[in-house]
Formats: sequence, structure tokens, C-alpha cells
Amino acid sequence: MIKRLSPQEETTDARNGGVELRRVVLDELTVERFDAAAGQAWCVLGGTRSGVDRFVSLLAGSEETFTAEVFKLPDNLAVVSFRGQQELFEQELRRDDSEFLDKIDPGTPARAFLQPGARTDELIRLFRLDHVLDRGYRQLSSGESRKLLLLSAISRGARYLLVENPYDGLDRKACRDFDRTMTELLQEGFGIMLALTSRADIPIWCTHLAVIEGGVMVLQGERGDVEQAIAAAEAAGSWVQLLGAGAGEDTAGEPETLVRLVGGHAGYGGKNIFSGLDLTVQTGQHTLVSGPNGAGKSTLLALITGDHPDCYTNELYLFGIRRGSGESIWQLKKEMGIVSPALHREHYLPGNVLQVIVSGFFDSIGLYNKPTAQQRRQARSWLAEIGLSDREKTPFRRLGYGEQRLILIARALIKLPKLLVLDEPTQGLDDRNRATLLDFLETIAARQISTILYVSHRQDEFRPFFRNHLELG
Repeated sequence: MIKRLSPQEETTDARNGGVELRRVVLDELTVERFDAAAGQAWCVLGGTRSGVDRFVSLLAGSEETFTAEVFKLPDNLAVVSFRGQQELFEQELRRDDSEFLDKIDPGTPARAFLQPGARTDELIRLFRLDHVLDRGYRQLSSGESRKLLLLSAISRGARYLLVENPYDGLDRKACRDFDRTMTELLQEGFGIMLALTSRADIPIWCTHLAVIEGGVMVLQGERGDVEQAIAAAEAAGSWVQLLGAGAGEDTAGEPETLVRLVGGHAGYGGKNIFSGLDLTVQTGQHTLVSGPNGAGKSTLLALITGDHPDCYTNELYLFGIRRGSGESIWQLKKEMGIVSPALHREHYLPGNVLQVIVSGFFDSIGLYNKPTAQQRRQARSWLAEIGLSDREKTPFRRLGYGEQRLILIARALIKLPKLLVLDEPTQGLDDRNRATLLDFLETIAARQISTILYVSHRQDEFRPFFRNHLELG
């Protein structure tokens, strides 16, 4: 039966070293009762502003102020979250000794996070991390770093795992590998809990579901029972009213070539990632880039945005200007709006939500220029459109991951760039916000506001407005 949570329910012990919570209250989240036993496979589902991120933070030990009648966690619990990944990334940045060396400091190699042993070697193969063990942590993709931290926890003795949005940034094969590994761990008696913002990500092996809505855990129970009680996803809203009058209406003349790459190549640490790649993107040719993890999708975007050193060794033209011809990258980036996991990681500086959005006018991480009143008004209009007006003065880093991603998308679009470069932009978004974003991009395409260059693994994001499809691998 579904357990509808109420104060009148009696307390029962969590079994087998599982999770037992009673009357837990913290800012923006209340959990009246929650039991998850080891050996069960739980998914805790909640939207971008539901409070599910606070639930993850609570179990990770990051919440200092809360009250609880009962608060019991397994001694061998490990939490892999976006916040944890970001904190480790920032720690690695502080240790960067590149300026004292004659080469780039790769940082702590991936293998240093793992406890040696036969079991670890087996899991390395299962997680397909063999090829990244000698890379520095900062050089890993978000999906790779998430798998590494999960493997690190298991290799050091964790028996209960809480993972936040594990499928974000993984291709279909990597998702299947993850599911197979989790199934094996369940058979070994592990407790597993996923925190998800998308119903589509609920895996087949999930046995129990909980739902957080409006800062309250409202349902929990066996999967089949809870699924029957979950309402259909709300219809996506429209962001069309923000677009300026007359924007993109001039369709006369020949289309401009925004990107042209001839025989493109890129590598990292002496390893070739792709070569012989030709790509042309003209105005209105919205392009989808897909392919398995490690195929070079993010590397290709980094080449185009000037964030990979091979941008100078390629025959690469941006807005008709060849890279390496004495041009200013800042001049080129004025024509681009960019959202990527790497850009997200770099936003660790102090600053509130409004400041982050306004910084899009200046292509800076952090706000160092005094914005005009008009720029502030435009930023507030974007906040209203993404439903976060009440967060204007909130420090960016206090937001949940999904809200942070929405803010960065608003930052990218505030200057209505010619080229909108999006690398897995819906990571951390729930179904409603993912659909809202994609509908909005469809509007951008229809109104010819920007030309979209988009990397995604998700089949449900392959929209008809994409005119080109580049599949790497």
C-alpha cells in the first residue's frame, strides 16, 4: 500500500542498516516519515524546486540546522551528488600548480581516488573507466566524475549508495552499464537510492518510490502503488513573450556561415579523440550532436568556443573569421551564448542570481562591470520567465542544481546571441522544466533568434527543429 505521510503514523525501525527518518524539519523540506531498508532499490522523485536536492543534502550531512525526532542513517552510507562533485572540483582548482610548472597540471589522477583490489578492478571494467584512470579529476566529464566517485565509495567499503541524477550526461550504453552494475550490487545486498528529477529516468530495477512535492515528502511505498498515484506531468509553459519585437525577422539575403571546421582534430594528453571531422553550421541550421561518452562531443564544442587549445591548430572559422588569425576570442564570444557542465563548474565565485544573469552581457564568470538599469530590467524579465523572480537576491550557489542550470540558460540567452551552444543543457532539470526549455528552444528556432548547436544523449530531446544531426563515435 502507498504510505500517505501523517504525524499519526507509528514509528517502525529501519531494517538492515537502512534509512529511518521521523518528523525531520529543515528549511524548505519536511519529512514526516521515511523508511528505506538495505536490499531495497529506492528512487526519490521531485521537481527542480520540490526540495529533493535538500533531501540529498540532508543525507549527505551538509545540512547543519534541522530538527528530527528520529534520524538514523547507515554507517556505510555514501552520497554522490552534484554538490559533492563541485566541491571536489573546486578543491582541485585550489591545488592547481600549472603556473609553477612548464606544463598544465592535470591535478589528482582518477586512479588515486580508488582503493586497490580485485573488486575495484572488476568495477572499473563494469563502469568502463579504464581509459580515464590516468587523467586528472578536472579533465573528466561530469558523467565520468560521477561514476568515479561512486566507484571510489564502493572501493572504500560503502554498502548503501545515494546517487543524484546518475543518468545525466550518460549515453544509452553507459546507462545500460550503470543499470547492470546497480543490479549486481543489489544482488550482493547493497542498499541503493537514486534522487531523480525526471520520471523517465526511473530504472527498471527500482522497487520503491518516494515523491517530494512543495518541500514535503508526500508519498512513499512500493513502486507500482506509487506510480498509480503520481499525477501526469503538467503541460509545459511558454517563454515566447520575452523575445523582443521584431527580433530575428530579417530573413533576407544569404545565410551566414557561423561555424566551419575542415578536417577537424582534437586530443587531450597525447590521446586523439577525433580527426577528419568536417562541420558547417549556417544561420538557421540548428544542429544536434550525439554519440557515446568519450566520442568527443563536448571536446568539439570546446574547440568551437575556444576552450580547447587545438582551436588554434585546426582550420576553424567562426562568423567568417579564421581562428589563429589575430582575432580576439572575446569578440567572437560576444556572438555566442554558452551553457555547459564545464561552465557550470566554473561558477563557484560569490554572487547572487541577478548578478549571474547580468554577467551574460559581459561574458564573464562573476560580475565586474556595473550594469545599466536596462540590463537589470532585462535580467529580471528573464527571471520572471523561468519562474525564479523570488530568487533574485539569493546567492547562486545556494540554489539547487536544476535551478542553477536554468539561471545559466537565462545568462546565455540574455544577449540573444547568433550561436547558442548548449552542452547537455537539461542536466538536473525535471520533466516539466526540460519540456519547457525544449519548447522554448523550438520557439527560438522558429523566430530565428539564435542558431542552436546542441549536445544531448536523451532520445526525448531530439526535436524536429534540428536540421542537422552529427553523430560522433
